[in-house]
Amino acid sequence: MPSPERYFRDSSPAGAPGLRRSRFTHRNFSQLATSSTSCPLRVIAHIDLDCFYAQCEMVRLGISEDQPLAVQQWQGLIAVNYSARKYGIGRHCNITEAKKLCPGLIHQHVATWREGDAKWAYHPDAAANMATHKVSLDPYRLESRKILALIKGFLPSQLQKVEKAGIDEVFLDLSAHVHAVLLERFPELASPPPYDDPTEKLPMPSISALDWQADALVDLDDENAEFHDPDWDDVAILIGSEIVRDIRTAVRDTLGYTCSGGVACNKMLSKLGSAYKKPNQQTVIRNRAIGHFLSDFKFTKIRNLGGKLGEQISETFHTDTIKDLLAVPIEQLKFKLGDDTGTWVYNTVRGTDPSEVNARTQIKSMLSAKSFRPDINTFDHALKWLRIFAADIFSRLVEEGVLENKRRPKTINLHHRHGSQTRSRSTPIPQGRQLEEITLFELAKSLLSQIVFDGRVWPCSNLSLSVGGFEEGVSGNMGIGAFLLKGDEARALNKAGLPMPTADNLDELHPAEKRRRIDSGGIQRFLTKREASRGTHDELGPDDASSPMGEGGETSGRPDVQRASCRAGGSEKSAMSDEEYQTQTNHQQTPIDTYVCPRCNANLECPETLQSHQDWHFAKDLQDQERVSPTFVNTKATATSTSRTGSQKTAAASSKRPGRPKKAERGQSKLKFG
Repeated sequence: MPSPERYFRDSSPAGAPGLRRSRFTHRNFSQLATSSTSCPLRVIAHIDLDCFYAQCEMVRLGISEDQPLAVQQWQGLIAVNYSARKYGIGRHCNITEAKKLCPGLIHQHVATWREGDAKWAYHPDAAANMATHKVSLDPYRLESRKILALIKGFLPSQLQKVEKAGIDEVFLDLSAHVHAVLLERFPELASPPPYDDPTEKLPMPSISALDWQADALVDLDDENAEFHDPDWDDVAILIGSEIVRDIRTAVRDTLGYTCSGGVACNKMLSKLGSAYKKPNQQTVIRNRAIGHFLSDFKFTKIRNLGGKLGEQISETFHTDTIKDLLAVPIEQLKFKLGDDTGTWVYNTVRGTDPSEVNARTQIKSMLSAKSFRPDINTFDHALKWLRIFAADIFSRLVEEGVLENKRRPKTINLHHRHGSQTRSRSTPIPQGRQLEEITLFELAKSLLSQIVFDGRVWPCSNLSLSVGGFEEGVSGNMGIGAFLLKGDEARALNKAGLPMPTADNLDELHPAEKRRRIDSGGIQRFLTKREASRGTHDELGPDDASSPMGEGGETSGRPDVQRASCRAGGSEKSAMSDEEYQTQTNHQQTPIDTYVCPRCNANLECPETLQSHQDWHFAKDLQDQERVSPTFVNTKATATSTSRTGSQKTAAASSKRPGRPKKAERGQSKLKFG
C-alpha cells in the first residue's frame, strides 16, 4: 500500500503573499474525516472502464488496441472499441453495415448458453441459432469482479468507501483517505482550533502552486484566479487525483484495462468528469471551476434529467442547456415544477449533489431471462430453459460465496409472458441446508407449474428467473427461532421434491381454485395447511389427492406431511389427532430407508420429513396448551361457585344469572350501558 506521502506533489515556492486565512474551518476539516456529505472539502471520484465489453474481448483474445473490434450479439453490436469508432461504426449498426464500413473489423459474438448445455461457452454459430442460444455476460462479470477487487485492495480498508455503480463503473469517496494524507503532509492541521472554537478559519496551505501532471484540468471561471493561492479544497482535490491516477495505472498494469476517471466534490460532477475526456484520461473539477464546467452541458446529460422530467423542463422553459436554465429564478422553477422538484433542479444545475457514496458493493438480485423467437409452446420446452436459468444463476451464486455460506438468496421468482400478459410466481428458498443447482431448478419447475395450471399460457414469448433477498451467511449457535420457522420454508422444501406434471398430463388437469386466505394468527402459523388441488378432500378422487399442485396454483407438500387443520362448519378446527395422523400415514407406501417417529411410530422417508413431522407434534402440543389454559380458569371459577352454593347444578345456574353488583372503589365511577 503506498504511503500517504506518495500523494503529495512538491510545489513551487510561494509567490505573491496570499490570504492569511482559508475559507474553510476546523469543523470542515474534521467533517472530511467522517466523509460527511455536507463537507465542502469532500473528494469523490468516478472510475469508468473504456468500452468495457470490447476491452474484455481484446484482453481475452490478445488483440492490440489499434485493431478494430466490435462485440456482437445476434446481428447487432453491443460494444465497439475506439479503433473501430474511427470508421463510423457505432452500436446502432448491425454486423452487415459494420463490415461494409470496416472490412477488417473483428466481430466477436458474446458467450452463450446453448440449449442442453450445462455451461456457457463461445460458440462460433451462436448468431445463426438465436432460438436455441441464450446470451451469457458471465465473462464480463468475472472481469468486473477482478477490477473491483483490485481497486478495493489498493485503498486502505479502514478508510475506503466504494460503490459499484455498474458492471464497468465505481464511485469512490476518498474524503477520509485524503484527510489522512493531509495530516501527514501538513502537521499543523492536527492542532486544535484556537479557543477550542471549531468555527475558526484554517490557516492557508503553505504552498502556492499545485502539480496536476497529466490531468484534464477544467478551466476556472476567472482566468486570473489561476494566480491566486490554492485553498484546502484545491489541495484535497489534488490528492484525490493522485490516488485515482495510481489506481488507473494499477488496473492497466495488472489486468490490462484502461479506464477514465473524474474527480470532484460530489457524485454527479465526478461522473460527468469521467466521461468528459475519453479514453484513458481523468478530469479534475475544482470547486471554483464547477460553473464553467457545467455551462456548456445540456441538463439532459445529468442523471434523472434525461427522461420525462427533462422533457418537461425543456418544453416549459424552451431550452435544454444548463447555461440558460441558470437564469431562471428558483421561484419560477418551484411554481412550474413544484416546490421539491423545483428546488432540486435549481441546486442540481448549479452542481450541488449531497448524495452519499453507498459502500455496499454486493448485488441485491440475479436475473436470467430469454425472449423466444419464435414463441415456445410446451411445458417440456420451457423446462429446458429453466435448467439453463438455474445453472446460470447458480454459477453466479458460487461466485458470491454460496458454497462457503457467505451469501445466499431467500426468494426465487419466475416471470412468464403470454402475448401482452405477464404472470409471476415466487416462493422462499429453503434455508438450513446447502443450496444446490437442482434445488433452484425444482423450485422454478414448481413455479412454472403453478402458472400453467392457471390456463392460457401458450405460446410463451418470454421467461425469466430471478433470486433476491440476499443475506449474509450465519455462523455459530442458532436461537430457537431458527427451529420454529417452518411455515413457508417447509412448503418450499416440499415443492422442490414433488413429481411435476409433463406435457402429456397437463391437459387433464384443471385450473386450481383460488385459496381463501385465513389469518388465524398465533399457533396457526406453525401448522402447514395442506389443501387439495380442487376444493376439499371430500371432492377429490384417489388420483386427485396426490396431485402435486395445491389450490390457487400453489404446490402442495409431500404426501407424508399431512394437513395440520381441517374444516368444519366453515371455520378452522383443531388439528387431527395423533391416531388419525398415524392411520393416514400408514396407508401410504413406506420407503426402503425409513425414519420412525418416536411418538406415533409413523414411518418417514428422510430426516427432513421426520423433522417436519416432529415439528407438527410440537405445534399441536402448543395448541393444546392454549386450549387447556382458559378451560382451567373456567373450571376454577366453577369450583369456587360450587363451594358457595353447595351443588354443581346451583353453581351452573348461578353462573348464568347476573352477578351481584359490586361497590365502586374510591376514584371509580359506574358506566351505564344500553
